[in-house]
Amino acid sequence: MAATETLAAVSGSIGSVGYGLSAIGPGIGVGIIFGNGTQALARQPEAAGLIRANQILGFAFCEALALIGIVMPFVFGAK
Repeated sequence: MAATETLAAVSGSIGSVGYGLSAIGPGIGVGIIFGNGTQALARQPEAAGLIRANQILGFAFCEALALIGIVMPFVFGAK
């Protein structure tokens, strides 16, 4: 076997791998937000409106990170 032979080649966009890795953080963040929000609602049901508003705000910030992660491979990978 020659040393110049290729055993495996990467083809396609490596940006999809980058997006997969960047989606881990927002996924964990959303889980933490709703898990802790559920605990907070169980402990103080009278504060449901405030807790729910904070959950939605945190969820929006986490999803914004995911959307940035999906756009960046297209922005920097277009060659």
